[in-house]
Amino acid sequence: MAAAVCACQGVWMKRILKELRHFDKGCITIMCDNSSTIKLSKNPVMHGRSKHIDVRFHFLRNLTKKGTIELVHCGIQDQITDIMTKPLKLEVFQELRKLLGVCEIFAMV
Repeated sequence: MAAAVCACQGVWMKRILKELRHFDKGCITIMCDNSSTIKLSKNPVMHGRSKHIDVRFHFLRNLTKKGTIELVHCGIQDQITDIMTKPLKLEVFQELRKLLGVCEIFAMV
């Protein structure tokens, strides 16, 4: 669901930029941690087993087929948003903080 919403926003943003005369010929890359979603978007053979899936997911598959978007797997260790939503070990917290570009401020004593 999140990937479909992200794809909608990406396509919308690309259209807005096109109206502003910024032409981008590349596809939209969406980082997704659900490997089943990525496999299902690339493999139409699984369609028979996925008829119960919402129409929004088929929208994702169509965009992938057209080359408008590309779904790329993002591992658990690269989930930067975990810093906002989960309790983390200090090492993981510091690594994610670095990936966000947040600097550590040292207190002057």
